[in-house]
Parts: sequence; C-alpha cells; structure tokens
Amino acid sequence: MYLATTGRRPDAPPRPAGVGRRIPGTVVALGAVSLVTDVSSEMVTAVLPLYLVLGLGLSPLQFGFLDGLFNGATALVRLLGGRLADRGSGRHRTVAGAGYLLSALSRLGLLMAGGAAGGIAAALAADRLGKGVRTAPRDAMIMLSAPPETLGRAFGVHRAMDTTGALLGPLVAFVVLWATADAYDAVFVVSFATGLLGVVVLGLFVPADPSAPPPRAASTRPVPSPVPAAGPKAAPGPNAGPGLTGPNAAPGPTGTAARPTADPAFRRVVAAAALLGAATVGDSFLYLLLQRGLDLSAALFPLLPLGAAACYLLLAVPAGRIADRAGRRIPFLLGHGALLAAYLTLLAPSGLPAAVLVLVLLGVFYAATDGVLMALAAPALPAAGRASGLAVLQTGQALARLVGAAGFGAAWTWWGPRPALVAAALALATALTAAWRILPGRKARR
Repeated sequence: MYLATTGRRPDAPPRPAGVGRRIPGTVVALGAVSLVTDVSSEMVTAVLPLYLVLGLGLSPLQFGFLDGLFNGATALVRLLGGRLADRGSGRHRTVAGAGYLLSALSRLGLLMAGGAAGGIAAALAADRLGKGVRTAPRDAMIMLSAPPETLGRAFGVHRAMDTTGALLGPLVAFVVLWATADAYDAVFVVSFATGLLGVVVLGLFVPADPSAPPPRAASTRPVPSPVPAAGPKAAPGPNAGPGLTGPNAAPGPTGTAARPTADPAFRRVVAAAALLGAATVGDSFLYLLLQRGLDLSAALFPLLPLGAAACYLLLAVPAGRIADRAGRRIPFLLGHGALLAAYLTLLAPSGLPAAVLVLVLLGVFYAATDGVLMALAAPALPAAGRASGLAVLQTGQALARLVGAAGFGAAWTWWGPRPALVAAALALATALTAAWRILPGRKARR
C-alpha cells in the first residue's frame, strides 16, 4: 500500500545502493505505532473541548491555557528526550517507548481526576510529557532510516498513517459516547487500552536501532586486495571531516553533532516555525467556533475533526512528494496560507459549505506543514544530533503555540470570538510575511 514511486529519465544514472522506491520498513512500522496511538489520543482530543467547556464549565480563557498546556508546555522534556536519544545506539526506540507509555497512562489520570481541574491539568500535562519525549526520537528514526532525497515522502507516509488514527479516533469516541449515553469515562478507558496496544506494537515491530544511513554508492570496479599503498598518506578530500553534515557524514569530532543548532539555516527554520506557531489558533478553538455556527449537538461534536483528518490523509503523501521535487519552503508557507484562509472563512457567514471548507483548509494546512517542516530542517542536522535538533525545533514551535492558544483564549474572553479571530488572522498574515523572508531559500530544499 505504501509504495512511493517517482518517474525517472531513461538516461538517469543507476540508483545508489540502499536507495530504492520502497518506503523503509522502519518508517511503516513507526507509522503503525502512530496510527494506533492516534486512535487513543484523538478519542480524548475529540471530546475534550466539550468535556471541559460544556461539561465542567471552564471559561474560554481557562480552556485556552489548558489547550496550550496540552500542546506545548513540555519544552524541557522535549529537549531532554532528544538528548537522551542521541547519546547511544538504540536509544531512540527506548526513549520513544517511554513517551508512548506515559501518554497511555495519562488516560487513567483523566479517569481518576473526575471533575477536579487540578487532576485534569496534571493528566493533560502527563500526556504532553509523553508526546514531548517521544516525538523527536521517532522523527529522528524516520530521518535515519530513509534516504535524504525521499524524506518528504517518508514523512508523508508516516503522517498519512498517523492521520488514519486521527480519523478513526473521533469515530471510536462517537461510537463509545453513543453506546454509553455520553459517558466520558468510557472514552478514557477505551483510549487507555488502545494506547497500551501502541506501546506493544512499538516493542514488537520497530527495530531497537534504526537502519543505518543509506550507504555510499556501490562501485562496479573490482575491489583491490588489502595491500598497503606505498607513499605518503593521502590528504583528506574536500568532503571529509566534521564539516560534512547529512546522513552520509563520517563520524568525527563533536562539531555540529554536539551543537545541532550551529547551522544558521537551521536557526532560521526554528525562528520561522516559532513565529508562525505563535499566530496559530488551536484546532479545538476552531472546532468550537464551527460548533457554535452550526449549532451542533454534543454527540456530533467529535465528528468535526474527521473532515480535516480525511483531507490530511489524502494529501500528506502527495505534499511530501511535491516538497521533495520542488523544494520544501514553498509548501510549508502555502500550508499556513491555507490556515489563514480558514480563519477568513470562519469570519464569513456560517453554514454547512463554509464549515466543510474550513475543515478542508485545515487538512491542507497540516498536510503541507507537519512532515514538510521536519524534512525542511533535515539537511542542516547531522545524523548524530538529529533527535536533539528536532527537539529544539519542535520545542520552539510548541512554546509559540502555547502563547498563541493562551492569547486567543484571553482575546475571546475579553473581546468575544469574532474580534479575537480577526486579531488572529492579522497576526498570521504578518507572521507569513516575515517567515517568507526568514526561511532559507532553495539551497535548503534537500
């Protein structure tokens, strides 16, 4: 099912060894783990806005703070997870597994919290701690196992499988709520069991040490006998030493491996992602706005994310392939343009066509930005420090989204939803203009 094919010229040189058209098995296995885990997490995400705002009576400001916590208050843990994963062979899976397990256990925290706001906040923090620990090691395993020229496709396949879980999660939540007469506790129990299944899949099917970086091109000439060559030792070539980055870089002194943020291009990617993240409204707010505009019942609310997830599922792999061929900067920016269009659509008269358009645009946004951002940053990160570098990137984006979610919640509480959305649209348009100038150009596309 997940075969990535691209056309090749008849006169194209032979492919290097290890570079084929099939997506690596590690990527598919990690996609299966993410699929199962997302069924678990999206079951909770789908019902959480109603549970907190309508069930427990939280204000939009309080919900904005918790939503920001749910999506971004784990900066130090992300950095720690990336550091731990980079410190030894085979640690990526161990660190990621600990994160998956913690997220699964957080569902029990929601179950035991009852209506206590402190218990709910602690459970949400535990879930985000788990996600913060696992995300960078998981994405680093994808980078280490896929050829660099197909990273967009590899991330697209992974995100497509991940989004399949996001598509199924709200459906499962809807069925559970329908079968139990809106019993949120039942949703948390099923989510916990599904999360544990994801941990089991990780242990059984993901290798402890991801595939080594693609080997160098195989030579067709006979291999000479291992007789020492006479004469002085050859000088290192122009690509030798710690200055070479990428999957084929030879291990050497610390250099950029110890400081993955040393590359100016990577710092610009982090700055642009953080700037755009600060102008991003949390999905839960968008779904609440749609629910108000359509006057949906509580039982139907979990179905809203399905439209965005379906669009994301359909477009994740094509977006990755386009990014591999045409460059990753433009799709990333256009994805945020789609999000801006979603904000503007929500400001228009509400109705079913407008709601469908918002969900489609939200799916386009994630398809063009999520995995593409990781692939955009890859060329500036050494193989030995990719988990740490990705943790820095994801932390900057997560903290920015925490600020954006809390700010939008405060604006909604003080001004009302419509003025708050106008302010968010203006902020995103400004951030897009700045990011266009900040992001590296075509040199960073591979």
